[in-house]
Amino acid sequence: MTHPNAALVRQTYEAFEKGDLDTLKGLVSPDVKWHEAGNPETFQGREAVLERVGMGAAVAADIELHDVLADDDHVVSLIRARMRKPNGDEVSYPVVEIAHVEDGMITERWAFMDAVPADVREPEQVEALLDAVGQRFGGVDVLVNNAGGQFIARPEDISLKGFRAVHRLNVDAAWDLTTKVATRWMIPRRSGLVVFLALSPRRGIPGVVHSSAARAALENLAGGLSNEWSRYGIRAVAVACGLIDTEGVRAYGGEALVEEWSRQVPMRRAGSPEEVAAVIAFLASAGGGYVSGTTVVVDGGLDAWGLAEEPPAAEEPPAPEPSQ
Repeated sequence: MTHPNAALVRQTYEAFEKGDLDTLKGLVSPDVKWHEAGNPETFQGREAVLERVGMGAAVAADIELHDVLADDDHVVSLIRARMRKPNGDEVSYPVVEIAHVEDGMITERWAFMDAVPADVREPEQVEALLDAVGQRFGGVDVLVNNAGGQFIARPEDISLKGFRAVHRLNVDAAWDLTTKVATRWMIPRRSGLVVFLALSPRRGIPGVVHSSAARAALENLAGGLSNEWSRYGIRAVAVACGLIDTEGVRAYGGEALVEEWSRQVPMRRAGSPEEVAAVIAFLASAGGGYVSGTTVVVDGGLDAWGLAEEPPAAEEPPAPEPSQ
């Protein structure tokens, strides 16, 4: 059952998308404070907020709202916003919002979003990224290591250089970023959550053995860091994702390939990025506060089912070369 405060927040977004300011008047307090993502200015008072919301509605292309957590005072929401610029271009970005609710009305709302381009494989860029995060937010409470990549190839066709390139992004970069965040903020504050994105099935995937090996390393890294850093109040968890319908997955073969792979999943469909995000949001909430040192699998039952296809046929050895 949806918490009434979550329903209230959803109503505000529906009104926002329609540009329905009359409905919004009944949902926000006359003295509401509205803090926007990336904007240091606070909009206070219903009329100022409605004017700002009206301006936003004029350029909004699409907003996907996913309620994450609600109680009697607050609602935490995860939003994927797609905004249309005046020149017609569209940009997409994630936003986390927190609303404070009193007497069935929103009295204050904060939006948190920032984007800093960086190559996490490069230590100097990681330092610059963390400097910017520290200046903007004052530190990191939750770190999600989501950068990753691989290419499909048979093991005998993967060079040492290619193998190292995959591990440099999937493992080395995650190690560097995690240890720097921990030493800067989490260890001194005696609190934090580190999440590593892994793969499912977890026992090796044909065509990406280099990446499967790297993600297995991340699962063990989560367990090891939990053992080492629990003394500091830091939790570490791996989230093993199965078939998730993303642009990266579709790059391997489009919708047809996603449909083909979906037939191997017991739930007979691909997962969505929002479903993975909701699991991570739970881990970051009080409800997930006793989860550490383990792997949470988000794969529609794929890991339990196995690869669900016949193994490749045995190949005959090559014919001997004719004698001279």
